[in-house]
Amino acid sequence: MQLTKNFTQKEFNSKDGSSMPDEVLRNIELLSEQLQIIRDYTGKSITINSGYRSPEHNASIGGVSNSQHVLGKAADIVIDGMKPSDTYALIEYLNDKGVIKIGGLGSYNTFTHVDIREKTARW
Repeated sequence: MQLTKNFTQKEFNSKDGSSMPDEVLRNIELLSEQLQIIRDYTGKSITINSGYRSPEHNASIGGVSNSQHVLGKAADIVIDGMKPSDTYALIEYLNDKGVIKIGGLGSYNTFTHVDIREKTARW
């Protein structure tokens, strides 16, 4: 299912093949809209390393039980040609300017975590 111009539901599916509950899909739709804004702004492709995680898959990879991934509100992304630290800085800039609405933002060695939780969280 096409979610936005550049993102499909398949990119966000749980890696264990579990089906996505309807309430999770609604969150994924909102998240993909924010990612599409980032994609349009940069003109660069965005790879979703991890989107929705079923509770079972999340537990099997050592994810925290209250992970935003389980709710369909988070994605671990890589923007083509950008380091995670630069991706983090760009998303923080766009968020501060009100272009996008991102709650959680985290920088890791190989990817950047973004989520649409209500409260601000940075790491």
